[in-house]
Amino acid sequence: MNEKWMNVRVGDIIKLENNQFVAADLLLLSSSEPHGLCYIETAELDGSTNMKVRQSVSVTSELGDPNNLAQFNGEVVCEPPNNKLDRFRGMLYWREKKYTLTNQNMLLRGCVLRNTEACYGLVIFAGPDTKLMQNSGRTKFKRTSIDRLMNTLVLWIFAFLVCMGIVLAVGNAVWEREVGTLFQHYLPWDPSVNGFLFSAVRTFWSYVIILNTVVPISLYVSVEVIRLGHSYFINWDQLMFCSKCNTAAEARTTTLSEELGQVEYIFSDKTGTLTQNIMSFKKCSINGHSYGEVADPLGPQPKVSIPNLKISNPDFCFYDDTLLESVKVGDSHTQEFFRLLSLCHTIMSEEKSEGELVYKAQSPDESALVTAARNFGFVFRSRTLGTITTTEMGRTVTYTLLAILDFNNARKRMSVIVRNPEGRIRLYCKGADTVLLQRLRPCKQDLINITSDHLNEYAADGLRTLALAYRDLTEEQWEMWSESHQCADKEEDLLSAAYEQIEQDMTLLGGTAIEDKLQEGVPETIALLSLANIKTWIVTGDKQETAVNIGYSCKMLTDDMTQVFIISGHNGEREEVVEGCGEVCFMKFKGAGKQSQCPPSNRMDNISGDFALIINGHSLAHALEADMEEEFITTACACKAVICCRVTPLQKAQVVELVKKYKRAVTLAIGDGANDVSMIKSAHIGVGISGQEGIQAVLASDYSFSQFRFLQRLLLVHGRWSYLRMCRFLCYFFYKNFAFTMVHFWFGFFCGFSAQTVYDQFFITLYNIVYTSLPVLAMGIFDQDVPDQRSLEYPKLYEPGQFNLLFNKKEFFICIAQGIYTSVVLFFVPYAILANASQSNGEPLTDYQTFAVTTATALVIVVSVQISLDTGFWTIFNHVFVWGSLGCYFTIMFAVHSQTLFSSFPNHFHFVGSAQSTLLQPVVWLTIALATVICIVPVLAFRFLKLDLKPQLSDTVRKTRTLTSGRLGARGGSRRSGYAFAHQEGFGELITSGKNMRLSSLALASFASRHSSSWIDTLRRKKHAHTPPSRWRAVRLVHLLLLTLSCCN
Repeated sequence: MNEKWMNVRVGDIIKLENNQFVAADLLLLSSSEPHGLCYIETAELDGSTNMKVRQSVSVTSELGDPNNLAQFNGEVVCEPPNNKLDRFRGMLYWREKKYTLTNQNMLLRGCVLRNTEACYGLVIFAGPDTKLMQNSGRTKFKRTSIDRLMNTLVLWIFAFLVCMGIVLAVGNAVWEREVGTLFQHYLPWDPSVNGFLFSAVRTFWSYVIILNTVVPISLYVSVEVIRLGHSYFINWDQLMFCSKCNTAAEARTTTLSEELGQVEYIFSDKTGTLTQNIMSFKKCSINGHSYGEVADPLGPQPKVSIPNLKISNPDFCFYDDTLLESVKVGDSHTQEFFRLLSLCHTIMSEEKSEGELVYKAQSPDESALVTAARNFGFVFRSRTLGTITTTEMGRTVTYTLLAILDFNNARKRMSVIVRNPEGRIRLYCKGADTVLLQRLRPCKQDLINITSDHLNEYAADGLRTLALAYRDLTEEQWEMWSESHQCADKEEDLLSAAYEQIEQDMTLLGGTAIEDKLQEGVPETIALLSLANIKTWIVTGDKQETAVNIGYSCKMLTDDMTQVFIISGHNGEREEVVEGCGEVCFMKFKGAGKQSQCPPSNRMDNISGDFALIINGHSLAHALEADMEEEFITTACACKAVICCRVTPLQKAQVVELVKKYKRAVTLAIGDGANDVSMIKSAHIGVGISGQEGIQAVLASDYSFSQFRFLQRLLLVHGRWSYLRMCRFLCYFFYKNFAFTMVHFWFGFFCGFSAQTVYDQFFITLYNIVYTSLPVLAMGIFDQDVPDQRSLEYPKLYEPGQFNLLFNKKEFFICIAQGIYTSVVLFFVPYAILANASQSNGEPLTDYQTFAVTTATALVIVVSVQISLDTGFWTIFNHVFVWGSLGCYFTIMFAVHSQTLFSSFPNHFHFVGSAQSTLLQPVVWLTIALATVICIVPVLAFRFLKLDLKPQLSDTVRKTRTLTSGRLGARGGSRRSGYAFAHQEGFGELITSGKNMRLSSLALASFASRHSSSWIDTLRRKKHAHTPPSRWRAVRLVHLLLLTLSCCN
């Protein structure tokens, strides 16, 4: 019967059908495939789309019938629930026998059943106890650093409000006791007031109410409106729209927009995020000749394939026709090269119909190599327990399969031993060049050197390389080795010795170069982010070799790095982690000329040299322990590149939390699968890639799009603009509020601390709602200092956000000081001038209404001029809102002070005729103009001096008219292996045992979309001047300015 996942319990037996998700952690009991085999895809767990094989315990593999399963009464004793995805330990007790259970017998929740009609499993863990849920992080409420700072500042402002209220209350008490008693007949106390102390208490609360506008209650609403606008700009950005998959960028939250402009660390998944997980055969070296070089990369290139080959793969692309000619003329080395590729693998094949041949590969590497051989006339057709059938240039050939020497991480190679129809026995081997070249015959050293140079060139281009070799065996050699192989009897040490014995004295055939297709623009994006002082870490569940190779492809790792440190304890030895971190410290300290001890954490960043750190999940488990985490994070953050491979989803989240804890930096996590959800939730900002691994990452993310390259625009354009706009908005908001409110404070000293307001009540109500709200919102939504293209051309413009330079406590106090200065000018200048001024008819201008109208008008004009100076990018909205607000002020003021409203509501409109009579006086306009000049001129003078003496990079960029771009240096030629092979140990044993010979009716889906990735030669090496912290920013800014000016000239 069908049942919901929520009702699954431990002990239930579940039937799964092809392409279904596994609902709980299951012990595989039986399968429709022979010998209890089934194939799964674990993309939701580790990000890998390669198929993996699982096998039931032999004693339960025949329980395929539901009636037999109903009689199953075994008992499973296993480890408690944990988050280790690659380990399971347990025992099955059944029929008075016990059977060992390992991870190879388990189907974990989140896996997908592939190429298997059906299977049955016993629920071991369900619900929150499953390994997938054990790796899931809890959802956290995310707030930006500006939010936290704003909360602190609001508390400070409220405390400042209380202090002002106390000062004015004390002043009231003193005035009432010393002076107020003399006016009791003219200004008697209210009946409820029985003394000056009670009057002071009432005055305190009155002033708290009057001065409450200094506390920015409307600030939070305005901030959310601005963030909403920023989110819409991201959604509407056509340059972040992927037409291929018809997916636009989406801001799934409106609370983190300015945080995008402050990111320092990016944690990225590999498969599906940086790469497409599509392997393509790009280049090869055969007998000392390199094939695959394109003469004119910009010109049209015809695809190469064997004509009239019915079963060729139409998606295969290769553009060097000289290799095709070599195959056609029957060159022995070329044909032997492709014969090796068609025989040395563990692929299963299925021919659905004539001409439609589908390969079922465990790894995309093998599929790419066999597909290449297929398109050059050497077609792998089928295999049985002891044979391999191929079609070689149209002729069917059946080889006897004698042995498969399986691949593992330690050997880094695999071999097959076959007998051809003529009876000749030959060993074919492919593997890492660093391992295989050591096992060749000493002759033909020139060929070895040339091939090694070719492989080095391929690796420098970011391609995954393999070396190919063969060895002819006599019957006596084969029989002798076969006996030793049988005696090994699955003992790992004995098998390794037997493999080592036969894989010697081989003859080199050549090498292959496979491109693990990166997403478009990945190297350029990482390089650009690196220039913006953003560090990118790769955290992946994939193999170390493939992760490192992608690191080189992405230009995170380069050959000119000082040293690449690899911590890869296969058994998770703690000592290796300690030694690895210590070696990094020693090498960095050695580069500084100090070898005595490891430097403290605050000095690690000041030591020269580009280092990279690569660590696997076993070692990372020890590095994340409480007593080692600080040393690890200090070491890792001192490196230019960090790659964490074979990590669990929980470890991904723990690495992010560690950086947040010790570096206090803004982090961003980006991924595309369910295994990235924990990391996305843990980071300050989570970005989901809508790729091939479902939408779990997108649903858990704050922002989503379809290509990694869009990240540069999200951060360097939208993020930087959002941070800039928000900072300018906050500075101006606090300034205008203090300029408005502090006038009441000064007026208190001249009105007997009576809590009398300066302005009329309608101006107080409309000031923040009508007169000043829209201009500052327009600036917060539309403002920008440089265009988007310049933001990408000058990534150093991003750094002010990382250091919180545009809005911090210092900038807050500067804004407050400017607001208080403005309030002093707006109060005392009109007070001083109007005290002795008179109208044209001789009437004095010392009345309260005239002073109120003059001060209010000057205030609106001053803050309007100030926002005009603060606005760096004028749009139609800015013009309408700024000048429209001024127009609204005068319109509403004349209406409120009109005779009409006073006649209708005499108790509410007390300033009848004040606006008309006041603004008709030239001295009033002179006062307003003088106050405006005194307020604005110091600001203008300061900004001009700053622009002339200490300009910012954005100021220099605005002045430049010629677009410049830096050239990237050439890649070094140092030797490294480009070996990477996404293959698992144990698949060869299944083939030779015959357990997987029956194919299912379903096959792998082939990827049809293939497009070339653009490349850059190398990353620009950043050289920072090691100066004292107090001078560091200034020196770096001067350096950037000189660099910019030199580029422009």
